[in-house]
Amino acid sequence: MAYQPHTDADVERMLARLGLADVDELFAPIPAELRAPAGLDLPRPHAEQEVAAELTRLAARNWSLDELVCFLGAGVYDHYVPSVVWYLAGRGEFATSYTPYQPEMSQGVLQTLFEYQTLISELTGLEVSNASLYDGASAVAEAATMVVAATGRNEILVSAAVAPRVRELLDTY
Repeated sequence: MAYQPHTDADVERMLARLGLADVDELFAPIPAELRAPAGLDLPRPHAEQEVAAELTRLAARNWSLDELVCFLGAGVYDHYVPSVVWYLAGRGEFATSYTPYQPEMSQGVLQTLFEYQTLISELTGLEVSNASLYDGASAVAEAATMVVAATGRNEILVSAAVAPRVRELLDTY
């Protein structure tokens, strides 16, 4: 979509509709001490490539989590995401809607889940496989539910390394 600045005629029509004499009147309700001073010493405009190069130069001065050991906690930790994840996540059938229950997305997601579950069942010899957990916290809650069902115990041991929000979700379950 091309950027189309307002013409002088456009501005005049807008001001007339608002009953204003000039653009400065639009800013009259803002106290003068809160407005930017006139004559700011701003640098010249730059091309997009120049801005990108300068931001890259500035960013290179920082350390990234790829270069450091991460001790942030709360679910933020060093992890590996296989490259195929970004490929699959970028496919159109996964990129339209927020939930898989909306029709424009559901067919691709449901087919992928079915194929995954079928493959896992065939590889493991299990009768069933589940692939439709919403997120990591849901997966932890499902695992905890399965442990309780399998052991008959009413309590489970949860590592302190599990993110606090995930532990809260477990408490809710």
